[in-house]
Amino acid sequence: MVKVGRPPQDPARQLERAHRILDAAAELILRWGYDKTTIDDVAKRAGVAKGTIYLHWKTRDELFAALLRRERVRMLEDVRASEPATVSELFGRFVSVALRRPLLRAVLMGDSEVLGKITRSKRQSTTALELGGAFDTYLKRLIELGAVRAEPGDHTTVISSIVYGFVALPDMLPEEERLPDERIAELVADTVERAMDTGRPPSAAVARATRDFIEAMVEVARHKLADSLGAEERVT
Repeated sequence: MVKVGRPPQDPARQLERAHRILDAAAELILRWGYDKTTIDDVAKRAGVAKGTIYLHWKTRDELFAALLRRERVRMLEDVRASEPATVSELFGRFVSVALRRPLLRAVLMGDSEVLGKITRSKRQSTTALELGGAFDTYLKRLIELGAVRAEPGDHTTVISSIVYGFVALPDMLPEEERLPDERIAELVADTVERAMDTGRPPSAAVARATRDFIEAMVEVARHKLADSLGAEERVT
């Protein structure tokens, strides 16, 4: 005897609904901040029942993690499209793209008005630099190619300090002395180059290593997003 039940939902429709919920969450969090945005608010804005959201994520924090993961995927894809060829260009583009995306900008700047308790509990690492082992492999390759100096070492710390230092600087300056975002990105790229570059002209091998690193980051970010969405399709 065949058991008759409710047919499974179309995965494509489920994925579309998940993105619609994330769109609503992004809009409300940027408007009211994370602490003041409730699941009820998100459900109403997305045009779904509250229980529908819990079919996708068990908690508000899980929903927000999925939102930040989606932002990270889109940011990395934009960086990839800009085709940086060197490590300095890579981080200049990273900052340029991130500062154009309001949620990622809030993460980079530690904006408590937007992120609320997420900032206070230091859980915003979902979209921090997250360079990981792939970056170590990338840097090792650049050192082998003579594009990056091996000394003084601690390259990840140096780059992180440059990125976060320049991004945080505007908040410490009077309004009239603050630089445009694109100038900040240019300064990040220039400072990374001065701190790490050997002075040799960029080669095709360096550009290829940079491209491979970005591809690896995109793939990891897509898998993490897919896990958060519970879907085979990575991103729209």
